[in-house]
Amino acid sequence: MASPGAPSSSSCMEIEAAGAPPPSAAAAAAAAPPRPHFEALKPHEMSERRVQFRKVPVPPHRFAPLKRCWMEIYTPVYDQMKIDIRMNLKARKVEMKTRTDTPDVSNLQKCADFVHAFMLGFDIADAIALLRLDDLYVDSFEIKDVKTLRGEHLSRAIGRLSGKGGKTKFAIENATRTRIVIADSKIHILGSFVNIKVARDSLCSLILGSPAGKVYSKLRAVSARLAERY
Repeated sequence: MASPGAPSSSSCMEIEAAGAPPPSAAAAAAAAPPRPHFEALKPHEMSERRVQFRKVPVPPHRFAPLKRCWMEIYTPVYDQMKIDIRMNLKARKVEMKTRTDTPDVSNLQKCADFVHAFMLGFDIADAIALLRLDDLYVDSFEIKDVKTLRGEHLSRAIGRLSGKGGKTKFAIENATRTRIVIADSKIHILGSFVNIKVARDSLCSLILGSPAGKVYSKLRAVSARLAERY
């Protein structure tokens, strides 16, 4: 019979269990159930095997260029990006859809951006960069978004943006590594996010009436700063 002051056998076992070292990580891993292994999902399985579509409308003035350059658009989209593409003559839209062998679902949106850039007026050689690079975008705005101009004032603003023989537009494109399309009062810029901002600021200054020389000097300073940063 144990004395009243002596600890019981059960409390001794609890103390020993508490003082025992924890099981090693290897032993715990061996005791754990095996980790399940799942095969990677194919792109068409991510969308629950649903075929995804994109439709790009064709403006009337881009119908003839699209017909002329169709094979240059069709080849990279179908052969390289593995996206089905066709021209719906009745609806006047370019239609695209994914295939079972499409390597990446994002290819569909890239192809839609590529075709849309061509419809805005960009050359095939420039627009195809949207398929190759991930950080390229198209930004669009109108002259009236910057300043309300009408009649001759609007015509002079468009002339300031282009310059003599396109000199001003080419200078901004080369300095900012972008491509610019001036379609009447609409302006479209293709490039990276930072470069689009620099080009847009220069174009807005020209619309507001700044002389081309002042815009050139500011553009040179900003371009030098960007070159140092990257």
